[in-house]
Amino acid sequence: MEVQVNNHLRVLRAQRNWSQADLAERLEVSRQSVNAIETGKFDPSLPLAFKLARLFDTTIEAIFIEDAKPEVSK
Repeated sequence: MEVQVNNHLRVLRAQRNWSQADLAERLEVSRQSVNAIETGKFDPSLPLAFKLARLFDTTIEAIFIEDAKPEVSK
């Protein structure tokens, strides 16, 4: 089974009127990293996920949603 992780990061960031650069600065990562997480191209490390949860005063599960998709037979 393939697992894809979706997230609400863009929504949470927009609610605070933060740019990707603003969020990146708060997390001490690059703006490109924030963009990659938001677009699902990169899953953050566990320490970064905890940092995001603390920053937004929520749980990791409230930010990241596991979307399990069954593998397609070839």
